[in-house]
Amino acid sequence: MPSVLPDGEPMPEDGALPASALLGAGERPLGFYLHVPYCATRCGYCDFNTYTATELRGSGGVLASRDNYADTLIDEVRLARKVLGDDPRPVRTVFVGGGTPTLLAADDLVRMLAAVRDEFGLADDAEITTEANPESVDPAYLSALREGGFNRVSFGMQSARQHVLKVLDRTHTPGRPEACVAEARAAGFEHVNLDLIYGTPGETDDDWRASLDAAIGAGPDHVSAYALIVEEGTQLARRIRRGEVPMTDDDVHADRYLIAEEVLGGAGFDWYEVSNWATSEAGRCLHNELYWRGADWWGAGPGAHSHVGGVRWWNVKHPGAYAAALAGGRSPGAGREVLSDEDRRVERVLLELRLLEGCPLSLLKEAGLASARRALADGLLEGGPFVRGRAVLTLRGRLLADAVVRDLVD
Repeated sequence: MPSVLPDGEPMPEDGALPASALLGAGERPLGFYLHVPYCATRCGYCDFNTYTATELRGSGGVLASRDNYADTLIDEVRLARKVLGDDPRPVRTVFVGGGTPTLLAADDLVRMLAAVRDEFGLADDAEITTEANPESVDPAYLSALREGGFNRVSFGMQSARQHVLKVLDRTHTPGRPEACVAEARAAGFEHVNLDLIYGTPGETDDDWRASLDAAIGAGPDHVSAYALIVEEGTQLARRIRRGEVPMTDDDVHADRYLIAEEVLGGAGFDWYEVSNWATSEAGRCLHNELYWRGADWWGAGPGAHSHVGGVRWWNVKHPGAYAAALAGGRSPGAGREVLSDEDRRVERVLLELRLLEGCPLSLLKEAGLASARRALADGLLEGGPFVRGRAVLTLRGRLLADAVVRDLVD
């Protein structure tokens, strides 16, 4: 979750939502994001709302402890049930992210999932995912998660090259993520993702190809590949500013993306979102699709964001403040905003254009339609889908997705 919270109106102490938020809810899927804000060490590129033991020491006291964190988060799940009232929807997806969720005991993650199931029920085909760092799990841990109801796991591989991992301050050794995939398969996980990062200072094209080949060879059914973004305030940004490591430019990022499409596509992975590839439709990350399609989700945990029926809110950032609010019977929400129809239209264009199916042309205003026609002429949008009423990015369009989106939302 981002480390900086937006501005917004105050959140009611009981977390109540406007009556309009649940209008038509039965037509939208409901998901849960459960944020675990703890990490053993802080990666140099990380700008998420996460905390190491050193960063928490003396700040928040026992309330910030990861030892009782599961109980605190379960309190928010119960609050969600009160706020959503008699909403009958079973939960379609649960995604446990971080941080490093697997720093908690496997039983803690299973209890958090059980709370969602007990309060809301789970759809028969619910997708239940946790992120995991390769060094934080073993076969027994993964088996406990699978037995507890998890059916998808996402490992942070990032790179197969030691020197690249060192720049990123990743602590696992090359080869460990691949071993984790085998352990997850043995534990009964049908769906496994590997996260990769390209454009790390010092990484070469050969390094990137080696990472892709290692990821594919491990046998996951999903790969996410993200360009490294150097965020201000991070250790990596400071190192680049001091000249210790070089900055990677946009042309390198574009070249690495084309390599990813070539290698992953050649191995049977099809893109379905600009940064995500899967071997089948069943292998896609349904939870992320829920975000991209503007469905409803409740984000529990410090700094977590939620969206229900056009109302978006976010929790206080610090684990101590988060726990104190819930212990006092208050919503941990720090603020919220009620999206206008125009806000929701713009967000649909921003997110749906990144998908394989693209976004409906009916979402575009006159200026956006004119931009779409220019993008079509420039080879940034597919011709056939455009005729069928949708704007769909070409491969070249994916490389320039942010610029295309900016033009189409006008």
